Amino acid sequence: MTSVDEILTGTFRLAHFRPHQREVITDILAGHDVVCVMPTGAGKSLCYQLPAVAVGGLTIVVSPLIALMADQVQQLRELSVPTLLLNSSQDASKQRETLQRVRAGFQGILYVAPERFAAPSFRALLPQLRPRLFVVDEAHCVSFWGHDFRPEYMRLAEIRETLGSPVTVALTATATPQVRTDIIAHLKLRSPKMH
Repeated sequence: MTSVDEILTGTFRLAHFRPHQREVITDILAGHDVVCVMPTGAGKSLCYQLPAVAVGGLTIVVSPLIALMADQVQQLRELSVPTLLLNSSQDASKQRETLQRVRAGFQGILYVAPERFAAPSFRALLPQLRPRLFVVDEAHCVSFWGHDFRPEYMRLAEIRETLGSPVTVALTATATPQVRTDIIAHLKLRSPKMH
């Protein structure tokens, strides 16, 4: 496997890690579930994008922020990282094309909105998918105590089990101890590493 430093400089074109990124990435690559609380702009995205490239296969990223997803997809494509997007901002034909690529064994990062898991066409596909990583961005949305509670997030533990319980990364910029406890409980994380 290519070293994380080679992927950092070669794929992501970055000279060095920001504080705490290497530790988070090391835990993910060691197969641990991870809860990562970092301020906005501290580099949370790289904490799962680099492991996704390192382990290969499919990574599913759940994010409620459609504009942010689109930005990340564009940035990753510019870096030649295989990336797909599936959300309500796309027309029906684009959604069908994306689902077809996923069904055909897409290897890369798939960004999905949490509402997508309620769509029968996507739900039917889930048992066939075996992602290496399952990433929950804005993970505070899982908590009643979080400032952005989203009921769709309550289904993510069940989704994760349907996907074969892959290594799971929960990311948020803000999480009180209560919210962190909720994230671990509601996603059914296994002895997660806290960062």
